[in-house]
Amino acid sequence: MTFQRDETPTCAKVEGCDAVEFVITPKTKDLGGFDVRRVLPALEKRSVGPFVFFDQMGPAVFPAGEGISVRPHPHIGLSTLTWLFEGEIMHRDSLGYVQPIRPGEVNWMTAGSGIVHSERTPAELLGQERKLFGLQVWMALPQDLEETAPSFQHVAAGDIPSFEKAGIKLSLVAGKGWNMASPVTVHSETLYADVEAAEGAVLTLPADHEERAVYPVRGSVEIGGAQFEAGTMTILKPGQSVDVSSPESAHYVVIGGAPIDGKRHLFWNFVSSRPERIEQAKDDWREGRFASVPGDDEFIPLPD
Repeated sequence: MTFQRDETPTCAKVEGCDAVEFVITPKTKDLGGFDVRRVLPALEKRSVGPFVFFDQMGPAVFPAGEGISVRPHPHIGLSTLTWLFEGEIMHRDSLGYVQPIRPGEVNWMTAGSGIVHSERTPAELLGQERKLFGLQVWMALPQDLEETAPSFQHVAAGDIPSFEKAGIKLSLVAGKGWNMASPVTVHSETLYADVEAAEGAVLTLPADHEERAVYPVRGSVEIGGAQFEAGTMTILKPGQSVDVSSPESAHYVVIGGAPIDGKRHLFWNFVSSRPERIEQAKDDWREGRFASVPGDDEFIPLPD
């Protein structure tokens, strides 16, 4: 699934708010009864920490007989992370992994030199109405790891570190923060937290990570005296701790980390610091040189 340039999210300055650098309003694409909101990359802000791609899937309700069916497609130079609020997706890849993902669990796939995977509604669930709501992100690999061997990791919900305090329930999906470390095997300094906040609750985001952003998926948040609605990403200014308050009950994620080590080129599902590597990946996919996904013989052709 690709977006045209005029569908790319844009940033806006936030006047009178010392804590916020930009606010990003995503673009929405209808995939036939199923909306995807693309937040990153935006024209003025290509990445936040290692995050070079950020999509919201749904919320959607699929009638019986319908569901997600993303045919096998390739990746290079990145790690992908799927985080669901509702629903279930079956992951299959060219390493032979077959792993469903459900809310609170993590599927972490590192493409490195190249991997192919598919994402579909599990066949046994197609006969019933189902909801789907979640986030998919890509994180650029450091340049010295762009060609690392591909790998896959599944982390159960019970292994994701969390705490509950003063109306805040926080799960550390990936990286480090609040004196916790996620078991997800990240390859650079990373922050990815899921936060459920009661009305009036306040979460302090420390200045540990140079780049940080807040994205509400439900409700609104208040930062530096300004209010930000669900479906917008707030890019925070570096070097200062920031309080995120909830004028109403809210659900949001916090992402961030160290800036990526140099410019990244993105084409379709490929990420690389070298444009010639993107061209090689395009040729490899056209010519069938990527590994196949056992048990899933379909594929998505290279887009124009």
